[in-house]
Amino acid sequence: MAISPLARIHPSAIVEEGAQIADRVTVGPFCHIGPEVVLHAGVELMSHVVVQGITEVGEDTLVHPFAVLGGIPQDLKFKGEKTRLVIGKRNRIREHVTMSTGTGGGGGLTQVGDDGLFMAGCHVAHDCIVGNNVILVNNSALAGHCHIGDEVIVGGLSGVHQWVRIGRGAIIGAVTMVTADVIPHGLVQAPRGKLDGLNLVGLKRRGVDRSDITALRAAFQMLAQGEGAFQDRARRLGDETTSDYVREIVAFVTGETDRSFLTPGKA
Repeated sequence: MAISPLARIHPSAIVEEGAQIADRVTVGPFCHIGPEVVLHAGVELMSHVVVQGITEVGEDTLVHPFAVLGGIPQDLKFKGEKTRLVIGKRNRIREHVTMSTGTGGGGGLTQVGDDGLFMAGCHVAHDCIVGNNVILVNNSALAGHCHIGDEVIVGGLSGVHQWVRIGRGAIIGAVTMVTADVIPHGLVQAPRGKLDGLNLVGLKRRGVDRSDITALRAAFQMLAQGEGAFQDRARRLGDETTSDYVREIVAFVTGETDRSFLTPGKA
């Protein structure tokens, strides 16, 4: 694939030699596409979009004006090594969003899943791994090396510290600083990031069975008030539960991490 004859490229756009542009791609006015970029079928760059570096944009993704995808990492340790940004299918990337490529020391890959919504001014830093159906609200930012699970929502003006993991289905309230791992389906709010319950609204919207929601509520109470260290409480949960949702939390808590955990009731 080089440049498909079925692609629509505005005369004012700059597409450097080597770029690969598939069928049904639209490149709007004043866009700049680098030589190692791959745009899959149906991608639309509205106008004034910069896609550079070794960057791949998945099918039917819509990118709004002034987004910059594939810029070099904002990391002083980066020395120009060849690293990548891979964006999945059907994402909606709004104005002034920035997504960086990875770093050699961090695995060399920044990856974004499918069907995400990245609102105006969001930042996805180097070596982040972002799941499917993720929403980053206006001016939220992920620092380097974060892992964001499927169906996570990060509220506006929130920041996620480097190396933090946020489990599937969690929600981060607006204007929140997240400095520690967040359990799957957790609800985090307050300026210093307090684990304040479960994302019950999200669970109900996704049609999770009532018995699983009841099990999650009981699990959260045990994590909040049970005896022993947080991880010990989680392991006991794993021995006692029959809910796959609770087992997901247990696997997350007992998995490898570079950070501590946000624990219930602790700011």
